[in-house]
Amino acid sequence: MLTYDFIETTGTPLYEQLYRKIRDDITAGVIAAGTRLPSKRTFAKHLGISTITVENAYAQLLMEGYIVSCPRKGYYAESLSEMPEKNADRADRSHKEPKRQKKETAPEYFADFAAGQNSFDSFPFTTWARLFRDVLSSRQKDLMTKPPQGGVWELRAALADYLRDFRGLESEPEQIIVGAGTEYLYGLLVQLLGFDRIYACEDPGYRKAADIFEAYRVECRRISLDENGICMGDLEQSGADVVHVTPSHHFPTGITMPAGRRYELLSWAAARPGRYIIEDDYDSELRMSGKPLPSLFGMDSGERTIYMNTFTKTLSSTIRVSYMILPPQLLTRFETAMGFYSCTVPTFEQYTLARFIRDGYFEKHINRVRNASRKKQDKLLTAIRKSSLGPLVSISGENAGLHFLMTIDYKGTKQEFIERCAKEGIHLVGLQSYEHVPRPEHANVFVISYASIPEERFDEAAERLFRAAAAL
Repeated sequence: MLTYDFIETTGTPLYEQLYRKIRDDITAGVIAAGTRLPSKRTFAKHLGISTITVENAYAQLLMEGYIVSCPRKGYYAESLSEMPEKNADRADRSHKEPKRQKKETAPEYFADFAAGQNSFDSFPFTTWARLFRDVLSSRQKDLMTKPPQGGVWELRAALADYLRDFRGLESEPEQIIVGAGTEYLYGLLVQLLGFDRIYACEDPGYRKAADIFEAYRVECRRISLDENGICMGDLEQSGADVVHVTPSHHFPTGITMPAGRRYELLSWAAARPGRYIIEDDYDSELRMSGKPLPSLFGMDSGERTIYMNTFTKTLSSTIRVSYMILPPQLLTRFETAMGFYSCTVPTFEQYTLARFIRDGYFEKHINRVRNASRKKQDKLLTAIRKSSLGPLVSISGENAGLHFLMTIDYKGTKQEFIERCAKEGIHLVGLQSYEHVPRPEHANVFVISYASIPEERFDEAAERLFRAAAAL
């Protein structure tokens, strides 16, 4: 008679253990097709378990087709020849396909200057958790109600008030469209503005915007920069209808577009019907010195600017909440042509974020992050300048945002230097990585993002960078 041992400490019910053992013996051929299984009572007595345990195991095997029941005769092992395709296919693939490897994890660096993530200790966990609990207890009906296409009204109204006070930007709540990340909003804009338009991006610039435009199979032109931002002559010659810019703090060079160039850009948009500017204001709140500069949207009397912003820099890169503000004529078109879309941000997050903004916590958080980032940047720059690396580098673009550019003097190729840095536990990304056509003069220029690196590692990181440079 069949004999099995059971482990009662695994947490797996005895009937399930018995079911698996019989199933495995049938599939392995240990129990041949047509073999009669012991009666429930006899089997239970033999194994020292209850009859109901055997009954439940047999019921599961019967339901899955591993055994059959014959009235007044008992249970018999089923022939699996009725199911050759699944088993044969599995066996065939086991010979043809390589064994799957475990998913590779990202390497851990002593200092990852290429990571655009926030430090985990900068997130206001306590406040966020309290507001989230309040929302769960007080807004239960609202949380189970489908939000409007553009997002819940409370969040859009809170954003409109905040932008009016902080950015001097006038807009109505209904003009604000909330979405799960700027990537999603870019896709909406392509559908709204048209697949037949020519889109343009800054070069160097935010790579993902261009990647998304091309993924939607629209024509995308790269426009070069000068010391004031996007080159207007090149933009005019490109034939573009829509241009994506980061005027308050260009990514990744750190250029701030002056007022004169901003008015040139607005004049370009107004010169021909159907032209639009996508203003990505991704980290304007974190400007290190002076007040935030006026937005293009706020300066645009012709209503040709689409304003975009996100909470991935100010709160956390894992909070995928972004928003755009559409000018009135585009809003009407959006509601008519794309009204079938649902809002992609969970209502839980929207109501919590609305409270976070409305109750003044966001403004306090921004001030705290800005001050902490300024001090952190100062410590990093001091560590670099006083280290052996100091004489080999020059810094630019450090007056705005959470990254800056560092030019490093080293011999050899950029790839050799990056590999040497990796051996030292340092991760770098070059400015050329953000250029459509890499410029040779930028071979030694690197984008330094420091928010996620502990301050106590700055001195050692600078020395490791020096060792990497000196080793070539």
